[in-house]
Amino acid sequence: MIKKPVTLWFHFFDVLLNIVIIVAVVAAIRTFLVSPFQVEGSSMTDTLEDRQYIVINKLVYFLHAPVRGDIVVFRPPNTDHSKHYVKRIIGEPGDEVIIRNGDVFVRIGGIGSERKLDEPYLNERNLNHTYVGAAGSGEEKRYEVPKGYYFLLGDNRLGSLDSRSFRNAQNESVPFVPQNDIKGRVWFVALPFTKAHAMEAPEYGF
Repeated sequence: MIKKPVTLWFHFFDVLLNIVIIVAVVAAIRTFLVSPFQVEGSSMTDTLEDRQYIVINKLVYFLHAPVRGDIVVFRPPNTDHSKHYVKRIIGEPGDEVIIRNGDVFVRIGGIGSERKLDEPYLNERNLNHTYVGAAGSGEEKRYEVPKGYYFLLGDNRLGSLDSRSFRNAQNESVPFVPQNDIKGRVWFVALPFTKAHAMEAPEYGF
């Protein structure tokens, strides 16, 4: 049997094909499975810190809807819609979220009695210091979460731009985030290595 000599063009197209395949696989992984992000700012202190690198799980929300307590990367409903934020889900579709005297309460599905959230992930500075408007005002605010939307808060309650303060171009309050704008759940902190760890879901006991 006589083999055809391998030409330079064959090598070129072989390398090109491999590059295309690798790029396609990486793109598919980043689109449907996992993706890295860098945290900017202190809105999730102490849970996440500025400049940490996180990896988000995108596949999980193809399998089921986001749930309370998940830390998620999403596009906010305000004028910064092109950016990505990271916050914690507090209210699910149909819930009523109540902020009163520094605490957070939830009426599951908008029915029954309200339940105070136990939030052990908040540090001493932020625990029992969730306010609307001027910090420490004690003002009560109720949010009825529409179907297909979520209510999110940062763990640094005294320094977080979140569902309490999102506003559109007309300066109207837009507190709820559509499920389609939630890109994935924070899976683990990747960098720095000294603080690498997986994220654990809180137990609210609901």
